[in-house]
Amino acid sequence: MKKLFFLALVLFGLTVNAQSDQIFKHSGETVNGKVIRVEEYTVVFKYDGEDAENTISKYAVEKVVYGKSGRTEQMTEKIVVNGEADWEKVIIFEEKSYIAGLKKGDEVRGKTGLINYHTGNTGDKKAEMKLKKAAAAAGMPFILMTADKSTVGASSNGLGGSQNIKKGIGYRYN
Repeated sequence: MKKLFFLALVLFGLTVNAQSDQIFKHSGETVNGKVIRVEEYTVVFKYDGEDAENTISKYAVEKVVYGKSGRTEQMTEKIVVNGEADWEKVIIFEEKSYIAGLKKGDEVRGKTGLINYHTGNTGDKKAEMKLKKAAAAAGMPFILMTADKSTVGASSNGLGGSQNIKKGIGYRYN
């Protein structure tokens, strides 16, 4: 009976590889291959039948099931952003490899007004909050920071305040 089942799988182009690792993405996709290493923010793997190493963000991965042992390793919880009110859930990345496997969205911006009474530190926090709110409003739980500028002193707005501008690209699950 097992031979007939295996023969049927071969005839229909399906193969059984119990040694393959499975990477379960938050998008619902499952990747079959070999996990080479798990790093702080990424998972490095090879697809079945290929030698090229690929990298995926841990934030795109729910869990990995190792084929040889059957052990399951949880990676990250899915971040659900339903609107601007969820802005505190948004994560900002400065390293491009951390967004591998996520879907690129629109550019987002956060800035303080040209005339304000913020110190450099509070202005920076307010600009970051506005950046996260813009991403959350668009349903994007991740931002890849592309610009982080601040001007301080009388030369910036004539009142001695500071202006902070932050820009990034939003990302979501595929």
